[in-house]
Amino acid sequence: MAALWWQQLLLVGAGGALGAVGRFWLGGLLLRQLGSGFPWGTLAVNLIGSFAAGFIAIWLESRGPSALYWRAFLIVGVLGALTTYSALMLECLLYAKSQRSGLMFGYLAITLVAGLALVWLGARVASGFRMA
Repeated sequence: MAALWWQQLLLVGAGGALGAVGRFWLGGLLLRQLGSGFPWGTLAVNLIGSFAAGFIAIWLESRGPSALYWRAFLIVGVLGALTTYSALMLECLLYAKSQRSGLMFGYLAITLVAGLALVWLGARVASGFRMA
């Protein structure tokens, strides 16, 4: 049992490193391309992560015992480090403090509605693969 835990721990760490690097890279790319007027990087990683979480959760349903390892690596590790609720909340606080609450509410609405839609879409796409 202890060996299983250590294996999962290492997979979470490896996945977390990849997710963090991906978040840093995409955030920097979008900052350079679109500017700093809106937190495009955080929005992008959260929406990508929403789709990926839905897809992976369904994809793993038919993977048997190996699903435990894939879940540790992909969902807890990669997506856990890629997506960021804490940054979303901090950016909303900064919008509220700068008297830009309209933008804050728009950002929250986009993140929540699009995130919910994408997690659903990811699950539907994965279900389609499972049927094929």
